[in-house]
Amino acid sequence: MTSSPGCWAAYGEVLAREYSDPALAGVHRLSVDTYAVQHPGDRSRQAIQSVGLHLVRLCMLLERGLPPDHANDAMLTAARHKSQFTWLERPASFGSITVADVHATSNAHSHAATVRAWAHDAWQAWAKHHALVRQWAEA
Repeated sequence: MTSSPGCWAAYGEVLAREYSDPALAGVHRLSVDTYAVQHPGDRSRQAIQSVGLHLVRLCMLLERGLPPDHANDAMLTAARHKSQFTWLERPASFGSITVADVHATSNAHSHAATVRAWAHDAWQAWAKHHALVRQWAEA
């Protein structure tokens, strides 16, 4: 993942908030996946696989409605086939909601709601690749 130092710092603070508040456990994986797909890195094999796996888990969480643990299991299963993942052309925009919006929230309720909106926004940004991501999720 590539990001500015300020963005990375905000992400670290968002994660710290999620780790310290059990009420935010249900959105933690959404935060991790969303940040990853908004900071996809270069054309390296590692970046290709990272984006693919995080998109697979977003698919499982947002489209299929799997609970976080089941979505994580599906992502781990997909990881067995990650060598088959291919480069996905980056969207023109990664979405209008960013980690800064989550960072700016003042309580657990608004944090969780903003994370959900952020995840949906980022997932939609990758819409032209949804069919392929669903295939990877099925594997």
